[in-house]
Amino acid sequence: MNLLRQKLKQIVVFVVVSLFCISCSQIPSTTTNPWKILTLPTEAIFADIAFTDDPNHGWLVGTKASLFETTDGGDSWSEKVIDFGTEKISFSGVSFSGDEGWIVGKPSILLHTNDAGANWSRIALSSKLPGSPDGIIALAANSAEMVTDLGAIYKTTDGGENWKALVEGAVGVARNIERSADGRYVAVSANGNFYSTWKPGQTEWTPHNRNSSRRLQNMGFSLDGDLWLLARGGVVQFSHTGEEGEWSEAIYPEFSASWGLLDIGYPTSDEVWVAGGSGELLYSPDGGETWQKDREVEDAPSNLYKVIFQSPEQGFVLGERGVLLKYEPSSAAA
Repeated sequence: MNLLRQKLKQIVVFVVVSLFCISCSQIPSTTTNPWKILTLPTEAIFADIAFTDDPNHGWLVGTKASLFETTDGGDSWSEKVIDFGTEKISFSGVSFSGDEGWIVGKPSILLHTNDAGANWSRIALSSKLPGSPDGIIALAANSAEMVTDLGAIYKTTDGGENWKALVEGAVGVARNIERSADGRYVAVSANGNFYSTWKPGQTEWTPHNRNSSRRLQNMGFSLDGDLWLLARGGVVQFSHTGEEGEWSEAIYPEFSASWGLLDIGYPTSDEVWVAGGSGELLYSPDGGETWQKDREVEDAPSNLYKVIFQSPEQGFVLGERGVLLKYEPSSAAA
């Protein structure tokens, strides 16, 4: 009995020491912090951001029908209120082509502007729409592409009066749906068990098994059109060939990031920023070969949900409870 107790004690000590070592972050810090922390007056979770042709004029959307406008490149934001009566609206996407812009959200909300957001009009959507609008891309004048949270994809070429279905079947309830610059989509299932892809010209989504036992958290596309994935436990993988089944070895940028990495953004083809829970923000200057951690933002009282770059010099990380990170690489270098 004493021997058994001794063995159990040794096991407990080993587990405690192992957990302690794993929780100790060994990843080096970034030499500079290019992110400015902004706090906006809202309790919403930010979902998307987009700019007109003027890089100083942009719009930020999120839950609780939150809508903010900037005219100085994102240094300051003013809240705009649209009266939806008793409807509980949650915005999920915004996109502009010139001064023409679109906002989508739940439940089945579609807004349109032709004057850079000075006025927004609501476009009625069919009650038979599969799911609720999840994302939208402004393609050209009067033209946009919209995807629902069930994977139904529609395109308009007449300013939203009519929509043509691009895929016959929906993908099912999705955790995340992302679109590449060339019109491809990738969708992660609600429980992270599998993912699906769609290419222009296909009539159906193509399902794919995940490549490990870890459930998928998010997927998307690099600037070069290659796929990336984030899985539970802080796993990052890349498909540098662009093929769905050819993945690199699993990368663990930081073992202590077990609470989850949530999104990836690219200011350039080689640079990678990964955001996650509890203010986690990781950086790779070489496409994922080596990693650093921006510890100057980890005290931000927010999970960091989405990373969006408009250009190598302009980018944002979207958080919750009004937390927004603005990319300022020039001031950091100085």
